[in-house]
Amino acid sequence: MANHKNAQKAARSSAAKRLRNRYQKKTVRTLIKKIRTAHKKEEVKEIMPKVVSLLDKLAKKNIIHKNKAANLKSSLDKKFRALA
Repeated sequence: MANHKNAQKAARSSAAKRLRNRYQKKTVRTLIKKIRTAHKKEEVKEIMPKVVSLLDKLAKKNIIHKNKAANLKSSLDKKFRALA
């Protein structure tokens, strides 16, 4: 365990940040799975803007890498355009 007051505070804040980041990543993963398993274009059309927005936010906050966000958006867009 940390011995200095500042190190203890850093440990607490990093634990809180880790939980927040895990929650946000899990939310995006769930929405991505919904898009990948969807069979109707209408379903994807309403979820897509939320996912793109969340991916951009996560990339901006360095929770995920910006290239990973771009690759995910690209593959989801490809799936969206492929639906009839």
